[in-house]
Amino acid sequence: MKTILNVMVALIVTVTAFSQEKPVKIVFDVTSDNVAVHGSTMRHVKLMSRAYPESQFEVVMYSGAIDMVLKEKSSIATDLETLLANNKNVSFIICEGTMKRHKVDASQLIPGVTSVPDGILQIIQRQAEGWGYIKEAQ
Repeated sequence: MKTILNVMVALIVTVTAFSQEKPVKIVFDVTSDNVAVHGSTMRHVKLMSRAYPESQFEVVMYSGAIDMVLKEKSSIATDLETLLANNKNVSFIICEGTMKRHKVDASQLIPGVTSVPDGILQIIQRQAEGWGYIKEAQ
């Protein structure tokens, strides 16, 4: 009983503390072809976007992460499409250089995924604008 009470108090304190935080902007860097990394990225972005609806989250993918956003190959396609359709504070962006190397065109992308000419440059620009940075890896 005491443990349950302690957990509930801790939860209330945590929720209260985070609810008073100002909105943040976070860019996630994903380069891995590992589906476990794709899944954990989705989990992180989904949970954070719900917990902090006034904040912005951008997932930038390049290199081996191309399958993460392809309709026919993504292990997270359904979750990704739903997240993008229901959250204005989340974006998933793929590098056009990576698309070109893998011979992928925009019609093969999960609806809602956008592209930029250079994924690395996108991340650097976001950091220059004051966005936080998270490298998703395993």
